[in-house]
Amino acid sequence: MSNVNRLETIDPARVSKAAQNTFANIVGDWDLSQTEAMTLLGYEEKTRSTYFKWKRDPASVKLPKEKLERLSYIFGIYKALQVLLPTPSSADAWVKQPNAAPLFNGKSALSRMLSGNVADLYVVRCYLDAERGW
Repeated sequence: MSNVNRLETIDPARVSKAAQNTFANIVGDWDLSQTEAMTLLGYEEKTRSTYFKWKRDPASVKLPKEKLERLSYIFGIYKALQVLLPTPSSADAWVKQPNAAPLFNGKSALSRMLSGNVADLYVVRCYLDAERGW
C-alpha cells in the first residue's frame, strides 16, 4: 500500500479525537487557561463555539490544516521538553518561566507562543529541536 493510499484511509474523526485528548493533557500539564489554550490553537472569540464543540465532541469537528499544523508544533514542543529536562514537572514549568535566550527576550516561551501566530509555535519548536541537537 502506498503512502497516498494510507493517507486516504485515515479517519478524520479518530485523528480529531486523539488530537483533542493529547491537547487536553498538555493544557493540564502546562496549567493553561481556556483562553490560553484557545489562543495556542488560533481560536478567537468569534470562533469560540467551534473550540468548545471540538472539546465536547472531537469526532464532530474536522480539524482544518492550520489547526493540525498548530497541534503538531505544540506536540513537538511538549515532547522536546520532556526529552530535554530531567523531570516532567520541570519540563511542564519551563513554558512559563522567563527565558534569557534572545528569542524570548526575557519573557517565557508561552508568551511567545501566545502571540497567536503559528510562526511563533514554529520558532519555539525549532529552538527546542536545536537544543536537542536535531
